[in-house]
Amino acid sequence: MSSSNHPHPSRLEITRLSWARSLLSNRWTLFLLRFLLLAGFLFTILAGFFGTPVGGLNFAIIFVWIAWWTVLKLVLIPLGGRVWCSVCPIPMPGEWLQQGSLVQRGTRGLGWNLRWPRKLANTGIQAAAFIVIGLFAGVTLTVPRVTAWVFLGLIAAAAAISLIFERRSFCRYVCPMGGFIGWYSQVSPVEVRVRDSAVCTRHTVKTCYSGCIEGYGCPWMNFPAALNRNTNCGLCMECLRTCPEDNMGVYLRPFGADLHSRASKRMDEAWMGLVFLGSVAAFSIVFLGPWGAIKSAVFNVGSMEWWGYALSFLTLVLGLIPGALWLAVWAGQRWSGRTGSVSKIFSAMSFAVLPLGFTTWIAFTVSFAFGKLSYILPVLSDPFGWGWDLLSLSPAVMTAQFSEIVPIIDVMILMIGLIWSAKNILLAVPKPVHGSDGKVPPLSRMELRAASPALVFSCIFTVGMLWLLIA
Repeated sequence: MSSSNHPHPSRLEITRLSWARSLLSNRWTLFLLRFLLLAGFLFTILAGFFGTPVGGLNFAIIFVWIAWWTVLKLVLIPLGGRVWCSVCPIPMPGEWLQQGSLVQRGTRGLGWNLRWPRKLANTGIQAAAFIVIGLFAGVTLTVPRVTAWVFLGLIAAAAAISLIFERRSFCRYVCPMGGFIGWYSQVSPVEVRVRDSAVCTRHTVKTCYSGCIEGYGCPWMNFPAALNRNTNCGLCMECLRTCPEDNMGVYLRPFGADLHSRASKRMDEAWMGLVFLGSVAAFSIVFLGPWGAIKSAVFNVGSMEWWGYALSFLTLVLGLIPGALWLAVWAGQRWSGRTGSVSKIFSAMSFAVLPLGFTTWIAFTVSFAFGKLSYILPVLSDPFGWGWDLLSLSPAVMTAQFSEIVPIIDVMILMIGLIWSAKNILLAVPKPVHGSDGKVPPLSRMELRAASPALVFSCIFTVGMLWLLIA
């Protein structure tokens, strides 16, 4: 069902297929998937607490930081956006308490259902939590017991926040992975949008939004009629189930469509994106770089060396990367003779380099994880490291695979990100509109000057990552 009143009528609606709409709108489908994942999640916590302390032999490390992390960045986010958030088991216990049931949404659950504080309704907590992960990455990514405590803490935090605040407040404002997935979901070719904007205009009750208070409608507190980016849409499909006008659909669209949205480029989101960009550079230095002293410092939490690493990490993530882009924007303005807001253009440029950040995370994952994929089957055969051989794989030989093609893959991925971001940078430069047709003229010399420093920033970052990942 495509309508001329849809914001993008040329996009392909998946839910035109009756079986797809029935599958996606069925609460039992979502519940069973999340319940299975919750069981796996609890098994991971048990493996972390009671399994071998050797990370390479423990299910908690291999299946979280190798298998899941790889699938998330190579498949789920680029193809499905926030599809992981739709099945994530972390908020499930809190949701069950909040809605008073396991599957159907009701109004007799527990909790105060307070509104999230306005001053905290941004990405600041998510960015800070991601920074904490980076500071303690050495133990979080290698020590099973620490991974178990982190996951158990996330479940407890989600449950506590659900008992105090409304709906998916934890997912939208607190969860560090929610922030990461939401930011990069803008590259995804999948979106949930209204079918016909005119229908929403006529329907004055707005149950899709106001119904959140009564226990139905969008649990992410979105107003579906105004939804224009994937960042805060958890793909839970609740809008498909509860819209009384049957006016919501799931669509396929071009990759990165959100990056050219007219939606406001918020400064807090821009800074969070640069935190992710700086973090992948730091992770590459720590886990793939040739400096043994840095690796030693990362693992010796609390030592003077670790404090030195922490200061360097914070300087890179909060100072050097955003500072370099800010300087590039300022230099572009000065060189081109423009007088526009540097802050506004800086925010737009942070969105423009999003593909570079995401492809760098993919390249880092390929270099870091591909050599460890051979650990997966042996750990499945002996998830606790207790000497089991459930799959009759002994003796298991865990050897690195794909080592010859990894550098080629990394170069290709990083070049895609650089070219994609360069195109976005040129589009992000403010341009005058001439003529009644509203067409934008070709880039002038002044506009090229305005974009050039940001292009140089992207090239330098790409060269540095190539050296880290391949040299």
